[in-house]
Amino acid sequence: MRLGFLIKAFLVFTLCFSGLAQASSVRIKDLVEFDGVRGNDLVGYGLVVGLNGTGDGLRNSPFTEEIMSTILERLGVNVTGEQFRPKNVAAVLVTASLPPFARAGSTIDVTVSAIGDANSLLGGTLIMTPLNAADGQIYAVAQGTIIAGGVAAEGDAAAVVQGVPTAGTIPSGARVEREVDFALGSLEQIRLALREPDFTTAERIERAINRAFGRRVAEMEDSGTVSVDISRTRQRSTAHALSRIENIAVEPQRKARVVVDQRSGTIVMGEDVRISRVAVSQGNLTLRIEEAPIAVQPNPFADGETVVVPRTNVGIDEDPGINLAEVPEGTSLSEVVAGLNALGVSPRDMIDILKTIKAAGALHAEFIVR
Repeated sequence: MRLGFLIKAFLVFTLCFSGLAQASSVRIKDLVEFDGVRGNDLVGYGLVVGLNGTGDGLRNSPFTEEIMSTILERLGVNVTGEQFRPKNVAAVLVTASLPPFARAGSTIDVTVSAIGDANSLLGGTLIMTPLNAADGQIYAVAQGTIIAGGVAAEGDAAAVVQGVPTAGTIPSGARVEREVDFALGSLEQIRLALREPDFTTAERIERAINRAFGRRVAEMEDSGTVSVDISRTRQRSTAHALSRIENIAVEPQRKARVVVDQRSGTIVMGEDVRISRVAVSQGNLTLRIEEAPIAVQPNPFADGETVVVPRTNVGIDEDPGINLAEVPEGTSLSEVVAGLNALGVSPRDMIDILKTIKAAGALHAEFIVR
């Protein structure tokens, strides 16, 4: 009864507040990706030097010795037949993302990760490393001091590690050497790819663009694609047309979705989640078994032995838990969760209740468990 009262109170409050709340609009640039306007992933194999005895053990990482020999020979140092056993170098993989329209001479951030048995990259310096794209061409060159995100310390009998000292970043650590050819100005038509495909959202984007330009320039192809005829926008260039399109506000339509994280007990839900009329009963059953043996002594001066007599106490404790007699039709899940919170239901029990409601077919939303 108390839960039903709370649910009704929350329902009245929500209905009163909804009259004042307005649906939020989102810019098209936050909902779509422009076809062809994309970044490119880069990767390279390099060497980090200057480590304080935390580098690769060359006996276990022969590739580190190989790349170090290659770099030294490139610098004019003859190391043929020499044996290397330093602990201040480490082989690494360098990754970066080349943004769209990046020009030669601009800089990008890179991530450096150890691939050998190095303990830490803290304080190391990455030697000039070419970064290749999927086509095998070199598009950037990385070099610089690594900023590691962790700390490692050790003594004779113990060691401690905080964070991940074997990976780090170099802000603006790579310089672009080759540009990606993309003739944006020559495009007569461009497609907008929705990050979350939805027919309603795509139709709203189409109507908003056509309304902004005063003519039919956009056409919805499917739930994830809206094509725009640049030639009909009557703008000075394709870039001017896209600049105007990406700032048009649209109210997106989201799917009703509930996401729960069992490890942390987190529950996230959308405002459109609804449940049908349903009754829920939740309680805890505890089985208690206690062993209390008794030692029986023989009478004084009697010829006997001490005997241990077993004694067991068995009981069942049942917590009445939560009794949700009836939830009104169309009640939002947020109101039910708020009522359960008011009654002190733990997040773990709440997740179990939501699972059961979904299994009963009364929860009308996509249910995601992580």
